[in-house]
Order: sequence, then C-alpha cells, then structure tokens
Amino acid sequence: VQLQASGGGLVQAGGSLRLFCAASGSMFSIGDMGWYRQAPGKQRELVARITSGGRTTYGDSAKDRFTISRDNAKNAVYLEMNSLKPEDAADYFCNAEETLGDIILQTYWGQGTLVTVSS
Repeated sequence: VQLQASGGGLVQAGGSLRLFCAASGSMFSIGDMGWYRQAPGKQRELVARITSGGRTTYGDSAKDRFTISRDNAKNAVYLEMNSLKPEDAADYFCNAEETLGDIILQTYWGQGTLVTVSS
C-alpha cells in the first residue's frame, strides 16, 4: 500500500494551495484519512481528519482556513488551504487507516509534500 501526496509548493502569504493524496494497493477498506504537518524542530501535528462518512475534525491551526475532503471511489483525500500564513510552512503528510469492520488493521503514511509560505 502506498500513499502519494502532492500539491505542495511556494506561495505568498494570503495565498492558497490544494494538497492531494491517493492510496493505492490492496486494502480491505479505508477508514479515516488525514493530513498532518511537521515544521523543522517541531512535533508532527494534526491538520485535519475525515471519516469515511465525511465527518471532519480540524486542528486549531486549520479551523476556518482549511477544508479537508475525500473521494472514496478514488481512495483520495484533499486539503484546500486558504489564507496561508508563514507559520503554515511545513512538510505535510497524509495518512490512511486500513480497517476491517471496526478494527483498525494498520495506518499508512505518505511521504511529505513541502509547503513554503513567503511573507
């Protein structure tokens, strides 16, 4: 199973980016998918998560500016980021939980996609 993330780049403060992540390979089913970020010298933190049914959870830094969505048919998760700030600069990682019924079998992580925000 692989998760491929893309969409990062350099953007000016106040700008927008859309991140994309797709899971490929054999899995029973995918439960929650999410985006996390890690800036140099800091711990990885939750940006946003979304259940297979579309229920969302946001980290404090993402509320009111970022929107997470998914396409279950494509095993994909998206992150629309608006009003970006220099403090949003980080490596952004997607993850996906493989589930069997209510059991989480494994959590997969994609490689990071770098977001740089210039002031």
